[in-house]
Amino acid sequence: MQIRSLSEAAPDRRPPAVNEDLVVTGPDFAVVLDGATAPQGVESGCVHDVAWLVRQLACQLAPPLISRSSAPLPDLLAEAIAGVRASHADSCDVSNPDSPSSTVAMVRLHPHHVEHLVLADSPVVLRSPTGQVTVHSDDRIELLPERTLDAVRRSRNQPGGFWVASTEPKAAYEALTGTTDRADTDAIALLTDGASRFTERYGHTWDELFDVLTTDGPRRLIDRVREYDAAAPAPRWKRYDDASVVLLQGP
Repeated sequence: MQIRSLSEAAPDRRPPAVNEDLVVTGPDFAVVLDGATAPQGVESGCVHDVAWLVRQLACQLAPPLISRSSAPLPDLLAEAIAGVRASHADSCDVSNPDSPSSTVAMVRLHPHHVEHLVLADSPVVLRSPTGQVTVHSDDRIELLPERTLDAVRRSRNQPGGFWVASTEPKAAYEALTGTTDRADTDAIALLTDGASRFTERYGHTWDELFDVLTTDGPRRLIDRVREYDAAAPAPRWKRYDDASVVLLQGP
């Protein structure tokens, strides 16, 4: 498959424009990570920032994917989380539930099928040769009865709550996973929520998202999202977000 990608920081980050998203791609895999920006006043117990965590996760995930490990994707993610945890356990309070965290979206291509893994709100979207779109998304944080800081803290990486890549390797086994026949897939998109808001916030269909991506590419999709962001009424949360897109297309 042809792989095209783009990742950029939110335009209102001043300065520096640190991107807390990260994209890693190879001949037969793609990974998208979206670090969770901690609200002001939250003590993470960690001397590192979210961008550091995202980079470390990517460094742990890339080698087994590049070397074509046969381990299932949840195992690779669990090992990555464990490796990152061990790397800063001596300097940080890795038992703190507010420790830096990230979403994870992964796909791995095999000759006859495609694996996917989704942890938190970075979806993987597949389109078939006949145009049927299938969305794999994890909306458990949206289903929380409360969204206060304390309620989110209590629910993070807990049964009945939501799961993210942070300091708990067991979170990897709570990810949404599955396989799709390669013959039933002609395009795959991995997106952080700064890009998937094209549909999830601004009302376009996933078919329209694929039309933009396959015709004009990731740059145009993110540009259109930024236009909507700028024109939208004052949002409840942040107006802009880091945005990342990977498009895999073709046989």
